[in-house]
Amino acid sequence: AEYMGFTQNQIQEMKEAFTMIDQNRDGLIDISDLKEMYSNLGAVPQDSVLQGMIKEAPQLNFTGFLGLFSEKMGGTDTEDTLKHAFGMFDPDTTGNIPEEYMKDLLQNMGDNFTADEIRQVWKEAPISAGKVDYNAFVNKIKGKEQDEM
Repeated sequence: AEYMGFTQNQIQEMKEAFTMIDQNRDGLIDISDLKEMYSNLGAVPQDSVLQGMIKEAPQLNFTGFLGLFSEKMGGTDTEDTLKHAFGMFDPDTTGNIPEEYMKDLLQNMGDNFTADEIRQVWKEAPISAGKVDYNAFVNKIKGKEQDEM
């Protein structure tokens, strides 16, 4: 079953994240929860920063939390944008990127994936004969294929 485009596993993970942020366990995330969470992490952000974080939703219940993520994730790059980005590393437009090259890109560009993160991605990646099919990969990232559940 899906809710707002999330799988059951994703919803469970979101619930755990929500519960971690909801420091006083009142079922709502508000500015006091954010302050508490940050202080537990040893950080003290300016009130203006916290105000900015909650201006979209001053009091956020779990449904609102999911909605916000759904909106933000829905607002991620479109499939075409992602396919075009991968295409930049595929000069012969084969639809594939060599596996080792892709690993190198993930480790050394942008957000620098760790070896563990790459292993996670590789579990899901459509790879055959040492090449990543990036169109199928984008469809997987964007949740366009059916979950095998």
